Amino acid sequence: MRRVVFLLLCTLLMLSCSTKHVSSPDGGIEVFFRLTDEGVPQYRAMQDGAPVIEWSAMGLVTAEQDLTQGFRVLRTERSSFSDRWETVWGEERWITDNHREWRVALQHTSGRRMDILFRVFDDGFAFRYVFPDADGPMIVMDEATEYRFARNHELWSIPWRTEYYEGIWRKSPVCNQPSAISGDTLCSPVTIERSDGGYMFIHEAALTDYPAQNLYTQDGALRTYLTPWMEKGKTTGIKAYVIAPFATPWRMVIMAHDLQEMVASRIMLNLNEPCRIDDTSWIKPMKFMGIWWGMHMKSMTWEQGPLHGATTENMTRYLRFAKAHGIDAVLAEGWNKGWEDWKHFSFTEPYDDWDMDYLSHLADSLGVQIIGHNETGGNAADYEEVLDEAYAYHQAHGIHVIKTGYVAPIIRTKDGLQWNKGQSGVRHYRKVIETAAKYRICIDNHEPVMPTGLQRTYPNLMSQEGVRGQEWNAWSADGGSPCEHVTVLPFTRIMAGPVDYTPGVFAFENPAMPQTRVHSTLANQLGLFVCLYSPLQMACDLPENYSKHPQAFAFIETVPCDWERSMLLDGKIGDFCVFARQERAGERWFIGGITDEQAREVTIPLEMLDTGKTYQATIYRDSDDADWQTNPYGLTIEQREVSSTDTLHLRMVSGGGLAIAIQP
Repeated sequence: MRRVVFLLLCTLLMLSCSTKHVSSPDGGIEVFFRLTDEGVPQYRAMQDGAPVIEWSAMGLVTAEQDLTQGFRVLRTERSSFSDRWETVWGEERWITDNHREWRVALQHTSGRRMDILFRVFDDGFAFRYVFPDADGPMIVMDEATEYRFARNHELWSIPWRTEYYEGIWRKSPVCNQPSAISGDTLCSPVTIERSDGGYMFIHEAALTDYPAQNLYTQDGALRTYLTPWMEKGKTTGIKAYVIAPFATPWRMVIMAHDLQEMVASRIMLNLNEPCRIDDTSWIKPMKFMGIWWGMHMKSMTWEQGPLHGATTENMTRYLRFAKAHGIDAVLAEGWNKGWEDWKHFSFTEPYDDWDMDYLSHLADSLGVQIIGHNETGGNAADYEEVLDEAYAYHQAHGIHVIKTGYVAPIIRTKDGLQWNKGQSGVRHYRKVIETAAKYRICIDNHEPVMPTGLQRTYPNLMSQEGVRGQEWNAWSADGGSPCEHVTVLPFTRIMAGPVDYTPGVFAFENPAMPQTRVHSTLANQLGLFVCLYSPLQMACDLPENYSKHPQAFAFIETVPCDWERSMLLDGKIGDFCVFARQERAGERWFIGGITDEQAREVTIPLEMLDTGKTYQATIYRDSDDADWQTNPYGLTIEQREVSSTDTLHLRMVSGGGLAIAIQP
């Protein structure tokens, strides 16, 4: 017996003193773990033998214990995992999950178990805190997770209190970030341009029943600030109420040598659970139009009246236009009662000038879907009460996609007024998705919590807003989003998940708001359909504006929104990008390019095409005299015969772009 105890003690001693680390399958990334003399858990990350993240703190603070120190190592467990899984929809049809996992089992001086679970991939790593024992309720007050960089880098971010995440992403040195928890604290994600030429993307994955992560600096490190609970409209010190056993979301860091590698990373999806919907045949990516842009142009209204947009007559016109041009669906905002005061929305009662039965039958006969719209005005609590009734109503009328909305800086949940990305808001959005799945309804969530890869588990969560979208170009007091805005999004917001940006404007001025306009050319708007990913892709303009440019609209008619493969061909954050995507289960390729206010020439090798095949490329590019300010409509369309050995040299003007459809 003494020998057994002695061997056990020796094992524990070796575990506590030995150097502990785990490497990626290819050996390029190494993640180290240690406990300090005070039992403080810390991690360190290296890439290609050089430190990227220096020793950084870990742990949680709860109302019951300070779980940032006082630990000892019980044991460690290692495993490897390799799999290839098929997406229901996405930028890729097939995704490889190849990682090494390392569980460090810790015990606190209080007796509580806390494990730290690491996963290391060839392009990054992640970790989460796991409480495996049934210890009952815990109140999380803080999270100590930090990212202490080996060098000073530059970081793209928006402030955490930015309403609905609808801000302009800006770059500044990490050392210049907010040094306190304030209104300028950064929301997650952040994209980092490393001083050694590489890139990092810091975010979270599998956010479930926990507050969203935000970031601030302290002593030169980025530290975590969890979105707090509110009580009677005021922020409290409480971050989360949990019941053990439980696990936090993953803290995720993509570590890439170049932008192509960063954009291609699928770590976030791999960190989420596999699909929980058995039959996904009803979940279909689609392009849609909508009774929507007219409201922002002040030619229509949401509420019933002389300019009411969502009328039976108007929707009939949209549905027939969609049918004639191969558009899959039509969104209608303002069809339901409640827009007069934004307080009492009904999701089953149409306005008097909207005949739901007639329109649903018409849509079905045309083979065009109706996309429902459920604006809550931020009243999530009341919406939850009628979810089943509302979704049953939509299902009965053949509506399988609903765009939800929460236009309120602070939403009202079942727990009172709360931040939308606090724990209560996260719970609400999850309930909506799960309830919608029961009725075979997909969700396009506006005013959301930032995506964290939940679409793998519930692929009926198809798209989300969470971005300064196209509508800002119709009425924003600052004149509209600058040209560079859309060249930042593929490397920041869209790295977190699909975005409902609503591209496709073909009329660039707004007579009702002459001080603002779309900062873009026609070719740029076409390029957005490839560069800004969403499986629900909206062509946002009015039918009459598309009818004025039928040749340009032909690209929107043709381009799909579900992909076999996707790749970044070239780009620089805030300057330009060129993406190539192959249609799912098909041979056609589509290329999109967009640039900021600087005109530039791009070189596009066509090496992705099958060797030995000849293709026809239809090229939509800026005309030589095009310019987003003086001639946004200048467009040249040409056709060329191409193959995998060819390279295209094309010019994008100021605020311009390009779009290419390639078929055998």
